[in-house]
Amino acid sequence: MSRLRSRADTRSGTRVRTRTRARARTRPPLALALPALLAVAFLLLPLVGILVRTQWGELGDHLTSPGVVEALKLSLLVSLWALALSLLLGVPLAWLLARVEFKGKALVRSLVLLPMVLPPTVGGVALLLGFGRRGLLGPWLEGTFGITLPFHTSGAVVAATFVAMPFLVISLEGALGGLRQRYEETAASLGASPVRVFFTVTLPMVAPGLIAGAALTWARALGEFGATITFAGNLPGTTQTLPLQVYLLLQDKPEAATSVSLLLLAIAMGVLIALRGRWTGTPVAREAAPAPVPEEPPTEGAHTTGSARTTTGVDGVAPPHDGGRWPLHATVTGFNELTLDAEPGTTIAVVGENGAGKTTLLRALLGLTPRAHAELRLGDTDVTALPPHERQVAWVPQDGALFPHLTAVANTAYGLRARGVPRAQARREALAWLDRLGVLHLADRRPAQLSGGQAQRVALARALAARPRLLLLDEPLAALDQTTRARVRHTLRTHLAGFGGVCLIVTHDPVEAVSLADRVLVLADGRALQDAPPAEVTRHPRSPWVARMLGRNAWPGTASADGLTLAAGGRLVVAEALPEGAKALAIIAPEAVSVYTDRPGGSPRNVWPGTVREITAVGSRLRVLVASDTAPDLVAEITPDAAAELGLVDGASVWTSVKATEVTLVRL
Repeated sequence: MSRLRSRADTRSGTRVRTRTRARARTRPPLALALPALLAVAFLLLPLVGILVRTQWGELGDHLTSPGVVEALKLSLLVSLWALALSLLLGVPLAWLLARVEFKGKALVRSLVLLPMVLPPTVGGVALLLGFGRRGLLGPWLEGTFGITLPFHTSGAVVAATFVAMPFLVISLEGALGGLRQRYEETAASLGASPVRVFFTVTLPMVAPGLIAGAALTWARALGEFGATITFAGNLPGTTQTLPLQVYLLLQDKPEAATSVSLLLLAIAMGVLIALRGRWTGTPVAREAAPAPVPEEPPTEGAHTTGSARTTTGVDGVAPPHDGGRWPLHATVTGFNELTLDAEPGTTIAVVGENGAGKTTLLRALLGLTPRAHAELRLGDTDVTALPPHERQVAWVPQDGALFPHLTAVANTAYGLRARGVPRAQARREALAWLDRLGVLHLADRRPAQLSGGQAQRVALARALAARPRLLLLDEPLAALDQTTRARVRHTLRTHLAGFGGVCLIVTHDPVEAVSLADRVLVLADGRALQDAPPAEVTRHPRSPWVARMLGRNAWPGTASADGLTLAAGGRLVVAEALPEGAKALAIIAPEAVSVYTDRPGGSPRNVWPGTVREITAVGSRLRVLVASDTAPDLVAEITPDAAAELGLVDGASVWTSVKATEVTLVRL
């Protein structure tokens, strides 16, 4: 097997290299290549001119002359202050543009871009008319605070900030736009305030975009000329920055001007090379991460969570518990229209087709969506009017949304720290929860170093450690392989048994719904179609989709005097009588369907000819999908021996039959 994989990998690698060489050998058409080369030459020639005309022997003398040194110091001072001011004002503005919808947003974004397309001298005139002594704000600044911006170093800072800040805003807004809000929403569900989320989750994850924007902003401020000379003047030691010094040197000492220009060129190129083209930044979550490690057993000494729950945590500390009991009452309106009541310790599986409103329900309980509104009471506390971070409702998204810049233990402690728990105590409790879920040995690993199952257990530990009163799990096991899913499902079931609140689990897996939940809530178009124990839903599903999810045939129809008139056409004879005209769902177990190669003898009334469309293996049995012109598609379950005896293959003609007593009717 390993040799086969090696050969396959080799062939795959060969194909990749072949495709790469093919792309490398692609010759662009001359009509495009020639203008492109001319464009490169057009951009490169002026730079080459600086390099050729520089008097390298006198470079040191030119750059260390008193006027140049003074201008360089002033340029650094002005550019660094401009960077600080851009960060102070530009970061909140970028967040506002990326995260908040408001009227006039397009206009605000245009105002941000305007200094980039506006002639610098026009920008300087605009600053004079706004902040000058005769401008709109200048007299008030001078009369109230004694501040005069024109022809002062502070004016040079304002001019540099005006033309450079857009680079920061655009770069950071792009990075924020590429960052999934699920991380921020998860942090809020763990109790972090919006400001805390911004500084502990958002900024660290968009750090590449912030750094790129800051570098571009500083480089642009360092090279600002037009707005500075128009608004702040050209006063040696006060506003005469390095670009202005170049302008003066060109008149008397062109060789020195070339040397100083080379210095500014070197600084600009250094910034661009350091950024390596990352103009808009890349959130941490989108960077290439190391390959996840496979599941592995805990190291020696770590507690496991197999068939029994550990009762002691790290250093003998008992796993922390809130100790409260939190019944749930929720009335949801909007896209979802339903009422939920549940006692403490209840686990509710939420199922339904795509678009049924499952995730919308969870987000309504979190207070994160305008599509639906939840009047929510947890225990004796009405949390309807509270923001998400004060509701004590923890959320585990489908992918876990572990913060990639934090270790497993720091992720787990995040909710505790957000609620004001001291760092040392939060770490102890976090370690206890990781120990309880069998992942203590992974405490110092980052999410990129965890397998899918390990990451899901850490995400669950993080949610439980935050001491929630309501736990919401959105398909927590969907991304796991079957073996890992079974292990994590057992761990989850074990620890939900001791949870003092209510847990809602969105799932498409019937095994999860039956094995984890005390109740199954079936949604359709945002409404509750069925809310019952798993056994009841399994026996009498009220939704064709749920019936198919559970592996049953489900045929909707209308009761008539002699059976059920099927919505898809045809008639079904049943043993159970319903009032004529009543809507019902006929449930037929696959194992109740008989398959024949010829029409069966006797007088069975539910008999249909059909064609085999698909044969799939389910455990030790086969499922056969039979399509018919006289009845809806029907799934039969038979043994491999029976399939071989019947000679079943795709496209084979068969007959199917179902006894009337094998049909269960669920009135809708």
